[in-house]
Amino acid sequence: MHASSTSRHRTAVQALSAVLLAAALALTGCSAGGGSGDSGSNDKAAAGSRADEGVGGSGRADQSDKKKPPTLTGTHIIRTATLTVRVKDVPKALDEARAAATDAGGVVGDETTDRDGRGHERSRIVLRVPQDRYEEVLTSLEGTGRLIERKAKAQDVTDQVVDVESRVKSQRASVARVRELMDKATKLSDVVSLEGELSSRQSELEALLAQQSSLKDRTSLSTITLSLSESAVKKADADDDDPTFADALSGGWSAFVAMLRWVAVVIGAVLPFVALAALLSLLWRRVVRPRLPRRPERPAVATPAREGDDD
Repeated sequence: MHASSTSRHRTAVQALSAVLLAAALALTGCSAGGGSGDSGSNDKAAAGSRADEGVGGSGRADQSDKKKPPTLTGTHIIRTATLTVRVKDVPKALDEARAAATDAGGVVGDETTDRDGRGHERSRIVLRVPQDRYEEVLTSLEGTGRLIERKAKAQDVTDQVVDVESRVKSQRASVARVRELMDKATKLSDVVSLEGELSSRQSELEALLAQQSSLKDRTSLSTITLSLSESAVKKADADDDDPTFADALSGGWSAFVAMLRWVAVVIGAVLPFVALAALLSLLWRRVVRPRLPRRPERPAVATPAREGDDD
């Protein structure tokens, strides 16, 4: 009896252990399946979010690119300016203009200096400065004195530059083809004809290269023509416009000098005629008149005496 109860007890424990083991395995499988499903969904979500971020990022980049203003690349502009400035000291202003151009990386071109009718010194100088320092140098030159006149011009020659570059490229290819034909030519007549053609095309290429060089020089360096004139120093008073005794004296002296000039002009204009008249008169008296025949003198006629005179 005791043995049979013990065996039944073992069987019940084994059955319970099997049930518990099966339940544990079932729970482990569910949790594993749920975990793998969650990880797959998470991976998909992450991939989707990355894709969305990629699309959204590119869209935002495109929008930002669209918002940016277009930059002008390859633009070729010829800038020229003419300044007329009145200064108190022309040599000093010239030194400042030269220093402004050289400090900006430019060069000094033609320069002319003379004096006007009143003895005031005046100069004209041509400056070549880089395009990126053009406005800076222009402002600096305007500050050397009193600005009288300013003219600035900007000419867009981008199409001309592109056209010349294209023609240079085509002409170089043409010269190369003619040289290849010369290398393959066997007849003397063909060689002579090709040499003439090559010379003509090389001349056209050199002309295009010179035009290209000129355009490059004018678009890389701006040209500023500065005219400086010297002025008399005046007091900056509020009553400068009112005439003074000195102004009246100066005006009277100027009028007197002008009158003397006119008198001198009149005398200079009449003097040749006076000299000619004097010369003719001298010839008449010394040469012509003595040679003329003299008239015979008339005899003196005696007048009869009256009767009453004796008495």
